Amino acid sequence: MVEGVMFGGKHHYVTAIRRKDRSVEYYHLPRKANPALSRLKKIPFLRGIIAIIEASANGSKHLNFSTERYDVDPKDDKTIKEKEVSKLTMYLGVAVIGVISFLFGKFAFTLIPVFLAVLTKPIFPSDFAQVMVEGFFKLILLLSYIYFVSLTPLVKRVFQYHGAEHKVINTFEAGVDLTVENVQAHSRLHYRCGSSFILFTVVVGVFVYLLVPTTPLWLRVVDRLLLIPVVLGIAFEVLQITNKLRNIPVLKYLGLPGLWLQLLTTKEPTNDQVEVAILSFQELLRREKETDLDTKNEEIV
Repeated sequence: MVEGVMFGGKHHYVTAIRRKDRSVEYYHLPRKANPALSRLKKIPFLRGIIAIIEASANGSKHLNFSTERYDVDPKDDKTIKEKEVSKLTMYLGVAVIGVISFLFGKFAFTLIPVFLAVLTKPIFPSDFAQVMVEGFFKLILLLSYIYFVSLTPLVKRVFQYHGAEHKVINTFEAGVDLTVENVQAHSRLHYRCGSSFILFTVVVGVFVYLLVPTTPLWLRVVDRLLLIPVVLGIAFEVLQITNKLRNIPVLKYLGLPGLWLQLLTTKEPTNDQVEVAILSFQELLRREKETDLDTKNEEIV
């Protein structure tokens, strides 16, 4: 988020952002139940695809909110609200754009390494060598992209808020009170982060691509595109497994590469940023508690 943090729970998504006047504003979206999607989320490998699409759509809505509200002078809020178009139409459009943007980015990071690897075929002609070289280029491309965008002031602040998000979750899971001091004492790295997932797609892709030929080029390109859902689905399951094994000696090291990548995708946050993250998470907990209480009351009635 731009100048904010989003958290998702069982029933709600909540974003808290810092406005230009230093006030904090919240944006809330209920997590609507969809019977069809709920059934799909129970199917291994397929559930990862559904989770990614949902995350891209919801993340775009919250990002759009944080960007628009931060740039607006709080004194103009009333005027802006009177001129607003249908929020439903706007946010549906943003959600679609978010999914398309994710797919476009995935296609680019999948295909560019293919063409780079082909250039090395005179040196590395075998299928095995080509897949290894392709994986190498994909990893270098990914790390380079993240590193260089992180140097820009805007992305650096986004990564700081990302670090604040992780610190809050780690503090909560440790059973410690959510104060700025306590949160700052915890790590900015977390096993369930999407950054780890991105790295796992590179590693999983190498193993999956070994099962298909690298020639001719057109078939290689088609295979890579068709296998994107497969790679994403397997990578999601790997992420879930590494998270479950994180407290087991030796096996916990399986998740370390993903944590190392977070050294790039997160930055140490300021106390002010941590405060926003805490408020966002507390608002989510409040809404989750209210929903659970309402559900219990309905069952009693």
